[in-house]
Amino acid sequence: MKLGKVEFCHFLQLIALFLCFSGMSQAELSRSRSKPYFQSGRSRTKRSWVWNQFFVLEEYMGSDPLYVGKLHSDVDKGDGSIKYILSGEGASSIFIIDENTGDIHATKRLDREEQAYYTLRAQALDRLTNKPVEPESEFVIKIQDINDNEPKFLDGPYTAGVPEMSPVGTSVVQVTATDADDPTYGNSARVVYSILQGQPYFSVEPKTGVIKTALPNMDREAKDQYLLVIQAKDMVGQNGGLSGTTSVTVTLTDVNDNPPRFPRRSYQYNVPESLPVASVVARIKAADADIGANAEMEYKIVDGDGLGIFKISVDKETQEGIITIQKELDFEAKTSYTLRIEAANKDADPRFLSLGPFSDTTTVKIIVEDVDEPPVFSSPLYPMEVSEATQVGNIIGTVAAHDPDSSNSPVRYSIDRNTDLERYFNIDANSGVITTAKSLDRETNAIHNITVLAMESQNPSQVGRGYVAITILDINDNAPEFAMDYETTVCENAQPGQVIQKISAVDKDEPSNGHQFYFSLTTDATNNHNFSLKDNKDNTASILTRRNGFRRQEQSVYYLPIFIVDSGSPSLSSTNTLTIRVCDCDADGVAQTCNAEAYVLPAGLSTGALIAILACVLTLLVLILLIITMRRRKKEPLIFDEERDIRENIVRYDDEGGGEEDTEAFDMAALRNLNVIRDTKTRRDVTPEIQFLSRPAFKSIPDNVIFREFIWERLKEADVDPGAPPYDSLQTYAFEGNGSVAESLSSLDSISSNSDQNYDYLSDWGPRFKRLADMYGTGQESLYS
Repeated sequence: MKLGKVEFCHFLQLIALFLCFSGMSQAELSRSRSKPYFQSGRSRTKRSWVWNQFFVLEEYMGSDPLYVGKLHSDVDKGDGSIKYILSGEGASSIFIIDENTGDIHATKRLDREEQAYYTLRAQALDRLTNKPVEPESEFVIKIQDINDNEPKFLDGPYTAGVPEMSPVGTSVVQVTATDADDPTYGNSARVVYSILQGQPYFSVEPKTGVIKTALPNMDREAKDQYLLVIQAKDMVGQNGGLSGTTSVTVTLTDVNDNPPRFPRRSYQYNVPESLPVASVVARIKAADADIGANAEMEYKIVDGDGLGIFKISVDKETQEGIITIQKELDFEAKTSYTLRIEAANKDADPRFLSLGPFSDTTTVKIIVEDVDEPPVFSSPLYPMEVSEATQVGNIIGTVAAHDPDSSNSPVRYSIDRNTDLERYFNIDANSGVITTAKSLDRETNAIHNITVLAMESQNPSQVGRGYVAITILDINDNAPEFAMDYETTVCENAQPGQVIQKISAVDKDEPSNGHQFYFSLTTDATNNHNFSLKDNKDNTASILTRRNGFRRQEQSVYYLPIFIVDSGSPSLSSTNTLTIRVCDCDADGVAQTCNAEAYVLPAGLSTGALIAILACVLTLLVLILLIITMRRRKKEPLIFDEERDIRENIVRYDDEGGGEEDTEAFDMAALRNLNVIRDTKTRRDVTPEIQFLSRPAFKSIPDNVIFREFIWERLKEADVDPGAPPYDSLQTYAFEGNGSVAESLSSLDSISSNSDQNYDYLSDWGPRFKRLADMYGTGQESLYS
């Protein structure tokens, strides 16, 4: 009858219990028959505890406490006078003792993997006096192991790699399983390895767990990854043993075992002849089943008629061969090229050279396509020379261009005017002859770089460009002149023969042999008694004094004409005037004051400084006069009010006369406080003798609620008005209120009124009130009759 795993464990437990009950794990105490002995002058009683080590089986699953063993002392006569107590690890919680009989039981399930043994202490006490009758003794309860733990791969799952094409027995990786059971007791922790999945490619050593290859020539290109399942089983692999599994992923790494191969034996590409140099013509790639460094390629052109025209390089990313142009293509010269290209691995593995050559070749044919090309000049640059004295229309040189296409279309020439803005040159459209169109001046522009355009007659969009450098040759057409504007001075106390100035000359021309200037005084100045000239023969001349005693009061400035001649052919000359000022000098001959004006001008101020000062004073006077005039023309206010606020004012009508002209400034404080006392203010537009006719001013008025509410309502409306300006502004309202003292001022209302009031006094107010006097006086009825 075949037992299952659980039944087998129960069977082992029953056997262990039988052994315990048979006395193998029981320990009893017996009293020693020997008598006490003495040592080193001290008497000692021989120990009375005698027992064997206690054992208890782990993982007991029974319902009753598990019997461990029995304690007994020879003092115990069986009359119940002795009681046993237990202390130490697990006492009372795991292990209990019958204090009468000394039997020890385990009350809980024990696990050897958690704790392998327990150390306890036992003692026998007199039940009445509770005093020990034997010395305390220590013993150990050891947990006996059973096979209750399966092997485990703590480092799993595993990944490993092995080169492809490896020989049989090549080590891949080692797996290790651990078993928590007691390795010193039985076979519970003895593990054996086996492979459940992965045959026939791999095998595993049963004892060591080393995985090895089992088949030769495993090809990564066919299958690059394998999944293995490894089992570890205890009990030396016997039936009833526990087992655990783990997975191992084995990847075949690449080796260079595949040579490169071109997919095709020949390729053909068409390219236009106008393709620029360094352009890509084609990309070809040799296939290689390997990866990484084993698939790196090298390409080269080994044969063909395009070795100097094309080159091939490798793209490091894609391992493609890139064919590019090294020289310009010309359909008219050659219409096709053939290249023999070889591809090879950079690093070949000697182990696999027997499989064949690790290189391959292919043929690439390149067809050149004809395109309509622009005209081509016979030279990239045409240097030309022309004298600046040449006449307009003279020929300078000729350029030539032709159509490189087979059609050989006629060419027409023109000058790019962006390079000849002044239009100095012309070109014949048919012959390419360049002529002058304007007079040339070398001193203005010594070299003219122009661009000549050559255009096909049949296709004007095809334009070629040629470059012409025209150098202007110099002639002697510029007379010499002073090299600079000289400021020459002579001291009043100068001595005869004293050098007062050294002069030189310049010439815009550039003779091939360099400049040579000759200096002299003009014929009119040769016999002067003041100054002389000496030619130094080095393109310079010195000016010397002929006498002494120069005086500014007599003559402050001398003008000396100097004649300068160059060495050109023909030679040119010019007369330049040297201005010499007489100055007062110090003892070292340094000029201090020059010109006669220095005697009348204030010390330290020149004429220009005085003019500037006068101009500033006049400007200030004009500004002051303008300000005074504008202030006088301002209109004075009509009302004398020292507290007038010029920023905020309203117009107040205080009486019935005067119309709109009867206005005066009003203090805004009166609007904010309606109880203000209004005083009579002096008016400028009313004569004093008629002021008594005005209505008397109120010294005090009651708090008028109507006006106050009216003003506050308008103020609130202005505050919330989104269209109000962002600054203080005047708000004018026409509101008389209820029960106005002045009543209505309307002329229409006055006409229809039945009032008996007499308005004859209006005629005494002057011409400004004449119209009102006529309307409301005694003669008003005649006006409308």
